Amino acid sequence: MCLRKCEVRDMKKLTIKRTTRTDFITYLGVIIAFIVMTVLRDQGFLTRSLTGQLVPICCYISMAVSLNLTVGILGELSLGHAGFMSVGAFSGIIAAMSLQSIIPSTPLRLAVAMVVGALFAAIAGFIVGVPVLRLRGDYLAIVTLAFGEIIKDLINCLLVGYDSNGLHMALNLTGSKSITDLNLESDGIAIIKGAQGATGTTTISSFTAGFVLVMITLVIVLNLVRSRTGRAVMAIRDNRIAAESVGINVTKYKLIAFVTSAALAGAAGALYGLNFSSLQATKFNFNTSILILVFVVLGGLGNIWGSVIAATVLTILPEALRGFDDYRMLIYAIVLILVMLATNNAQAKALLGRIIPKRKGAQANG
Repeated sequence: MCLRKCEVRDMKKLTIKRTTRTDFITYLGVIIAFIVMTVLRDQGFLTRSLTGQLVPICCYISMAVSLNLTVGILGELSLGHAGFMSVGAFSGIIAAMSLQSIIPSTPLRLAVAMVVGALFAAIAGFIVGVPVLRLRGDYLAIVTLAFGEIIKDLINCLLVGYDSNGLHMALNLTGSKSITDLNLESDGIAIIKGAQGATGTTTISSFTAGFVLVMITLVIVLNLVRSRTGRAVMAIRDNRIAAESVGINVTKYKLIAFVTSAALAGAAGALYGLNFSSLQATKFNFNTSILILVFVVLGGLGNIWGSVIAATVLTILPEALRGFDDYRMLIYAIVLILVMLATNNAQAKALLGRIIPKRKGAQANG
């Protein structure tokens, strides 16, 4: 009996060491990529197009990793992740533009805007998640899809301005109002102009801030997955009835994962929104949610490192193929199909299955 307990304890230690090593390799890979891209950018080796994509790539990586927490780790299909991104984007823009005189430091103002974006997205995730996460089946996908469309329509009706008296807001539901109805002072600024979106935004996003966001996202998600909460979430994913039978509060742990995912999407949205001087709500439509879901599926459900790679490659690929003009989207679609076939091919999985045990055996012998 004592020998058996020792073997179990040694196996647990080996598993912990293996997961810790994998996590640190993930962190190290992102750090090395950031250093290399920074050096290439500063030396002028990157094209103008690729340089402009650095911040969006970081945003998409954070979006993919956060959505993987819901889809891959929790096992629930969410089709409204772009809705949480839009909540973070526009709330972050409002915070950054209204705090220009109070917080003159650009990095600090960007950090505050990202925190505000994460907070409002978390509140939206809580409001959506409380009633929906008690349901089963595809209801979550349907409701999150509807949430994304509702948010887009609300922002199209939103008028926001700022002057010395503070924020001025109005909903243009009938289409009869304009920014002048906010009665801003002569030195006031119009932040959101209804269907025109946020125009005249001071762009303060940076690649460094994107790198910090990616690292924070990875730390939060990986530590959550390795924690007791993460094990409870994965138990719910594998067998909800069995999880309930051992006393796991299913709604509580599902809500933790869902709200965390929404908050990270909101922070990414704030960084994304402050990277452009003009941004419309139509940018965060159903197609954007599907794009993020594609990143997660191609990277592998529950595979955080795969989400990082898929988001990076599939963001760069359309621009890299721009020289092919009319054929670039066709080539992009073919690449997606080939990757899907490769990752779902039985022979490819069998090959990986033969390789991985050998590696484990070699580690055990060592």
